[in-house]
Formats: sequence, structure tokens, C-alpha cells
Amino acid sequence: MTYDRDLIGYANDPPDPKWPDGARIAINFVMNYEEGSEPSVQDGEGYTERALTEAGTADPGVVGRDLAGEGLFAYGSRVGFWRLMRLFQERGLPMTIFGCALALERNPPAAAAIKASGFDICCHGWRWVPHYKLTEAEERDHIRRAIASFENMMGERPLGWYCRYGPSVNTRKLVVAEGGFLYDSDAYDDELPYWVKVDGKPHLVVPYSITNNDAQFGRGKFATGDDFFTFCRDAFDMLYAEGRTQPKMMSVGLHMRMIGHPARAAGLARFLDYVQMHAGVWVTRRIDIARHWMEHHPYQG
Repeated sequence: MTYDRDLIGYANDPPDPKWPDGARIAINFVMNYEEGSEPSVQDGEGYTERALTEAGTADPGVVGRDLAGEGLFAYGSRVGFWRLMRLFQERGLPMTIFGCALALERNPPAAAAIKASGFDICCHGWRWVPHYKLTEAEERDHIRRAIASFENMMGERPLGWYCRYGPSVNTRKLVVAEGGFLYDSDAYDDELPYWVKVDGKPHLVVPYSITNNDAQFGRGKFATGDDFFTFCRDAFDMLYAEGRTQPKMMSVGLHMRMIGHPARAAGLARFLDYVQMHAGVWVTRRIDIARHWMEHHPYQG
């Protein structure tokens, strides 16, 4: 098998991203909208997904409906979504929605609120299922169904792509072949966007983060809102200091059913306020980072 991993990247000579107004850091907050598209008995998987909830990860050996698990997911779309929307809108801050098409179809008020917000939306798949378990034909169908759903619900196709951890060996190839996507975020290997070549075509990758992410609550690494605040603050401070000479980007991942709960949301609110205390920070949408990179760092071969 060909060893196709790039373990070098920009090494110790990353490009100057030339962020707007000379910003030392670009920060993108991402709200993952998954609730209603996860594996479920009703959708044919035979079990209730419980990942990133108080119940922990679903036991694959347990079949049948878990009504408590369903409720933990539903909290995200019924309550957590609206709390996170308020936190950002009250502060006039932008964010990106990683939206699963079927989940948004099942909550028209949320889809309408996103459409009216000015936040950008990146396709998080047709459903929140492991793409590495899909056949190539199934994955191609999921991508096409997601695009059609977004066009119908949101009035336009998605320009970014990010599937549930992790992508399959076919995902990027299928995304590029489908056409219309400006970037994908199925990568965790850098702090700056970069170009790759897929079947002879240049393609932009805007890396994401599972580290600066409230998923760490579900993995037992964060216990309180202060844990989230402190961790993200330290990451921000390090990148902000480095930004004097090597500006980077910071992604922060949020889940409605996780950080949407009050005690955790308090930590997020503190971090948003902390970020706003600093000059030279570009809080922005993911699509804006992609377009900025295309303009200032076009593909060079």
C-alpha cells in the first residue's frame, strides 16, 4: 500500500496567512448540529446513539430504543441550540454550523434561525453516521442527498464539508468529484489551511480540532465549565503570543447537547468574553477563512 501520509506539512516555515487587519489569530467557533440524524432504531440502526451525552457512548451490544438516550440528544435541539445562538448573537460574534442535513430537516425552526442569522453552514453529512463504514456507493449517495437537502432547506448548496469522525478513504475523492465544495475540514493535522491535489484537481483543506472541543466533556477530560474555559484560554494565549511572528487559526468545536447545558455554557460565555478583550483577533466564519486563503494563498502546484 502506498504511504500517502504527509508528516511534514509547513514544518518550521509556515506561510504568513495575512489575516485581515494584521490579526495575530483567526478563531472560528463551530456548532455541530447533529441531533435527529444520529443512529437510531427509527432510522434502521437498531440501537439508540448516546455519544457526547451524559450517558456516554452507546454499547453496540445493546439493541432497542433507549428513551433516555433519545431525550439527551433532543435536549440539544430543543434547548442547547437556542442557548448557543443567543450567546453568539448577543455578542455580535459569527460562527459556523456543521449541519447534518436530516437533523435540520427535522427542526424547521432551527433551520430558519440559522438561515436568518448570517452564520455560515458547512455540510456535516446527510446523517451523523461513521462514513468509514459506508461503501463508496453509499457515501456518494449520502453526499448527494445532503446537497439536495441543503438546497431545498437553506436556499443554497453547502460550500464546505465535514463528516462525522472519521472520513473514509473515499470521502475527499467523492467530495471533489461531486464538485461545488470550496473546502473540507476532515483533517486535524495543522493550524493553517493547506492545499492538496485530488485526482489532479487542487483542493483546499481547512483543518478542524477535536482538542479545542467540548467533546472532551464526553471523554471525561473536562468536568466543569471552568475546565473548558481554562483549556481554550490557554490555547488562545499560546497562539496569540505566537501570532506576533507566526499567525495561526484556532478552531473551537461545540455540541448543542453538550455545552448547551447551563453549567458548561457558562464556561463558553467566559471564553467568548475573554476573546473579545483582545485586539488583533479575527473571529470569523469558516467560509471566510477558506475564501481568504484562496485569495491570498492560491494553489501553486
